Amino acid sequence: MTRLIHLSDLHFGRTDPALAAPLLRTIERLEPTLVVISGDLTQRARRGQFDKARHFIDAIKAPVLTVPGNHDTPLDNLVLRWFAPFARYKRAISADLEPTFETPQMQVIGVNTVNPFAWQSGRLSDKTLTRMMEHFGPDDGRLRVAVLHHPLEQPPTLDKPRTHGAKAALTALFAAGADLVLSGHLHSASAAPFTRVPGVLFVQAGTALSTRRRGTPNTFNQIELTGEGELTLTVWSAADQPTFLPQAPRHYLRGPAGWVRKTGHDRAMPRLLC
Repeated sequence: MTRLIHLSDLHFGRTDPALAAPLLRTIERLEPTLVVISGDLTQRARRGQFDKARHFIDAIKAPVLTVPGNHDTPLDNLVLRWFAPFARYKRAISADLEPTFETPQMQVIGVNTVNPFAWQSGRLSDKTLTRMMEHFGPDDGRLRVAVLHHPLEQPPTLDKPRTHGAKAALTALFAAGADLVLSGHLHSASAAPFTRVPGVLFVQAGTALSTRRRGTPNTFNQIELTGEGELTLTVWSAADQPTFLPQAPRHYLRGPAGWVRKTGHDRAMPRLLC
């Protein structure tokens, strides 16, 4: 079975110290094929914060794929932000800002959406989209997953800058046959087909470790490929204690019209995913 663990917005420098060890133990028990971290590993992109993030990643006993988030570029060091915004990330985490991972069942590609010169708003260039489409190549039946920090859709009532190039990215993802897009940034777990391209399932992760919870508990996602065109998503939550517990799973089927929730196999989800 292919099993993804999706973490995001760890924000080392502003974490709950009681959660790191339980999170690592839970990940180890789940024995994932791959752990994905969709950005914001640090709070202010400082060396000590990156050192803590590196230590955490090294403790994960599974392959790890990361992409940077806007908090992983310096906010208060304008010289570094202008001339070498990803230098600290590259030194501590990975020199590859858009890594890939492949198995016989799955293709995963990381996409860097960070705009170092606009603190909140993400962006996707034509060059990035072309590279992504070329990497996926002809359809070979494998699950295709893209990992981004900034969401390509968000509620119209949410007061967050939109991601530049999101519409073109959704068109490109659909054309490339992408199945899943994993994102963070909003500190809120959710899952639904994209409005514009229902053939692509949009999965948001909450913050796994940060105290910046924005009214929701610390969470991470477990995603399993349970059959051809079938996925199960389970949110693990640490609501009132330093222990991550699984919430009721959601099951999805991909049909001719796109992703739909499989009924009769799961219970109503908590408000976390509403």
